[in-house]
Amino acid sequence: MKKISILGSTGSVGTQTLDVVSHHPELFAVEGIAGGYNVMLLAEQVRRFRPKKVSVATKALADQLATQIPAGVQLFYGPEGLLEVAAGTDADMVVTALVGSQGLQPTLAAIEAGKEIGLANKETLVSAGHLVTERAARYGVKLLPIDSEHSAIFQCLNGESLDTIHKITLTASGGSFRDRTRDELKDVTVAEALQHPNWSMGAKITIDSATMANKGLEVIEAHWLFGLAYDQIEVLIHPESIIHSFVEFKDYSIIAQLGLPDMRVPIQYALTYPQRLSTPTGRLRLSEVGKLHFREMDFERFPCLRMAFESGRAGGSAPSVFNAANEVAVERFLQGEIKFLQIEDVIARTLDKHETVDSPELEQIIEIDRWARQTATIA
Repeated sequence: MKKISILGSTGSVGTQTLDVVSHHPELFAVEGIAGGYNVMLLAEQVRRFRPKKVSVATKALADQLATQIPAGVQLFYGPEGLLEVAAGTDADMVVTALVGSQGLQPTLAAIEAGKEIGLANKETLVSAGHLVTERAARYGVKLLPIDSEHSAIFQCLNGESLDTIHKITLTASGGSFRDRTRDELKDVTVAEALQHPNWSMGAKITIDSATMANKGLEVIEAHWLFGLAYDQIEVLIHPESIIHSFVEFKDYSIIAQLGLPDMRVPIQYALTYPQRLSTPTGRLRLSEVGKLHFREMDFERFPCLRMAFESGRAGGSAPSVFNAANEVAVERFLQGEIKFLQIEDVIARTLDKHETVDSPELEQIIEIDRWARQTATIA
């Protein structure tokens, strides 16, 4: 039986991870879960999956949760609670499904504790890819991708050598506004932006999909996961989200991974790798799909993706600033403080004010992240 802990258990990936676990209770035991503010859902998860350790965002929420869960469950809160669930249990694997850069320190702690990582928190590699990959290598820890695109690339590379890769292509649905011009985006609402055509995801990642910032974060994550130069990474709009990504090799053969858009498939593959099990998702029937469509990426239409590539190529602290500024800008949009197109303006202004630091240490990354957030708040 594989023991797992989940950081971000009440979010989209976290709840779907527990759904996968529920379909194979004989294979998995939940050692720890960390949620944020959704105490009602977290209490339900504790009662159902009986983890040994649980964490919430604040002490007040921990006190509230304590009245709703069985006796004997150890209860923690705040950043220290995340570290406890990440590194302080008997889990074999930690699924990092937190939103944003808050996943960095718990992921590093889990790696140092020798835990296998199911990585759904792309911001961890974006903010500190050099640190995460170095420590994973030092401690002999596997980084198993959960994002559908990186899982697809990972699967396509089974049995292949990284030296034989010509390029990889990450596919993008295009998000909520893929068929709108920039002029048509000036006054779009939050509700409109949250209507993703293919995937069921949290608010932040759904907005990121609409701006294409999410694909930019995935580009940087792919650079670190697979050790590829940015010139070897391309993005293609694929509205159906059937081909999740593909690899082109030096002989120009292409291997792609296809399936219906259901996050439970890449989640389960990370949990069971290298084995495959049946899943509750539906089967892909290409005869019913009929046609698949593709469009070249337009970096003028999606400047957030262009800025992500530029930040990745600049290296050092630049991706951390891109990520932090984007997180703040998205939250400002969700709160009605700025308009949709101003998200990219906030990111650009914050990047313009930053002097890149090469190979920053963890303390520097934390300080640069803090500076970028403060800057983006007023940019």
